[in-house]
Amino acid sequence: MGELTALTQEVLTAILKSIDEGIHVVNTEGRTIFYNEVAAKHDGMDIEEVLGRHIIHAFPSLTEESSTLLKVIKTGKPIYNQTQVYVNMHGARIDTINTTLPIFLGEDIIGAVEIAKDYSRMKLLAERLLDLQKGFSKNNNKKGINQVKFTLKDIKTIHPAFIKTKTEARKLAMSDSPILIYGESGTGKELFVQGIHHESHRSVRPFVAQNCAAIPETLLESILFGTSKGSYTGAVDRKGLFELADGGTLFLDELHAMPLELQAKLLRVLEDGQLRRVGSSHNISVNVRVIAAMNVHPQIALQEKMIRHDLYYRLNVFTFSLQPLRERGEDIMYLTDYFIKDFNKKLGKNIQGVEKNLELFLSRYQWPGNVRELKHTLEYMMNVCEGSLLQIDDLPIILKQYPASAKSITNPPDNLSLRKNMEEIEKKLILKAMDLAHGNINQAAKLLEIPRQTLQYKLKKIHD
Repeated sequence: MGELTALTQEVLTAILKSIDEGIHVVNTEGRTIFYNEVAAKHDGMDIEEVLGRHIIHAFPSLTEESSTLLKVIKTGKPIYNQTQVYVNMHGARIDTINTTLPIFLGEDIIGAVEIAKDYSRMKLLAERLLDLQKGFSKNNNKKGINQVKFTLKDIKTIHPAFIKTKTEARKLAMSDSPILIYGESGTGKELFVQGIHHESHRSVRPFVAQNCAAIPETLLESILFGTSKGSYTGAVDRKGLFELADGGTLFLDELHAMPLELQAKLLRVLEDGQLRRVGSSHNISVNVRVIAAMNVHPQIALQEKMIRHDLYYRLNVFTFSLQPLRERGEDIMYLTDYFIKDFNKKLGKNIQGVEKNLELFLSRYQWPGNVRELKHTLEYMMNVCEGSLLQIDDLPIILKQYPASAKSITNPPDNLSLRKNMEEIEKKLILKAMDLAHGNINQAAKLLEIPRQTLQYKLKKIHD
C-alpha cells in the first residue's frame, strides 16, 4: 500500500511538473510543499528558495491580507483570476493572474493551490503601447495630421446596399452619438470606422483603436481607464485610452469580449463623460466618441449574455451592418480587378485579369474570410503567377482542395448567360403549352397564365 501511495505521489508530481502554468501549493501553515519550474520562472526564483519556506519569507512584500494563498487558507473560498503584484526576495516586481483553490481532505482544509499566469511581459508591452500612442497623439495633434490611414473612399464597392451604407455613414459622421457596427471578420469594420472618423469634425483629433479580445481581462480596465499611483504595488499615474482619445474617437472592436463588470463602467462614461482611473476616487472628464464593433450578431450577444442590455441600447443610437462578401456578388470580380491593379503596381507585374474558369470559382466561393480573404488570396496568386492571366492552378493549396475548384468548375458549361438560358426555358414551355392545347392560342395562354396578345408576340419571336 505504501509503495502504491509513493507511486501515485510520484506520478502526480510528474504531471504537475509538466503543466505549462505556475503551480504553487502551500500547507495550512503557509509553507510551500510544491512549487514547479514554471512558477519559479514567473517569480524569478529558484525552486530551492521557495520550497519548504513560508510564503511571506520567500516574498517579503506579501502580507496575510494580500497573499491570495493565505487568504484562501483562512476563508476556505476559492479566488478566480485575480491580479497579484508583489516583490520577490531579490527585489524584482512580479505581476501574475492567479486562480487560487482550497484543498480539502473530507471537510478539513489541508492547504491551498495556486495556478498562476505571468503577464508581466504583456503588461509591459501594453504600457509601452500606451506610451507610444500618447507620444503619437501628442505629435500629430501639434501638426494637425489626420491619424487615420483610410477614408470612406477606400471602401470599394458597386453593391447598391453597401453604397447606401457609405452614404448614410457620411451623414451620421458629424454626430457625436455612439455607433455600433456588426460585421463578420474581414468585412472591413475598422476601415469603415476610420472612414467615419475622417468625415467627422473630430478628424484632426486622435483616433484610438483597441481590440477588447486582445488584452487579458485584468489588464483591459487599466488600459482603457488608466491607473492612479498607489492603486497597486508599482502603479503610476498613467492615462488610459479614453484620455488619449480625448476630443477624438475611440474604437472598441470585439466589444462582446469585454467583461460585463467593465461594460458597466463603460456605460457610465458614455452616460456622463466621466471616468475614474483604477485606484482613484477622482472623476476625470473626457469628450470621446465611442464606436464599438462586434463580429457576433447583437441579438446572439444579448441572448448569450455577452453584452449588457443597457450598454447595447446606449450604443445602438446608430447601427451599421456590414454585409459579407458572399451577399455582395457583384463586388467579387469588381474587387478582384481592383486588387490586381493595386498589386501590379506594388509587385511590378502586368497581370491582365483572370481566366474564365477562375472567374467562375471566385464567384461561387463563399469567402468566409470576406474581403480580407479575397485580398490575401489574390496577393498570393499575383506572386506565383507566371502568365498574363491568373489561373485556377495559381490558387493557394487550401482553395485548390475546395470542392468548387474541382473538375466541374474547370470545365464549366459553354453558356452561362442568364438571359439566354431563360429564353430557352421560356421557348420550351410555350411550345409544350401549344402542344397540349393542340395549337389553340387561347387555351395555351391560359395554361401559361399570360395574356393572349403576349403569347402571340412570343410565338412570332420564336418563329422568326
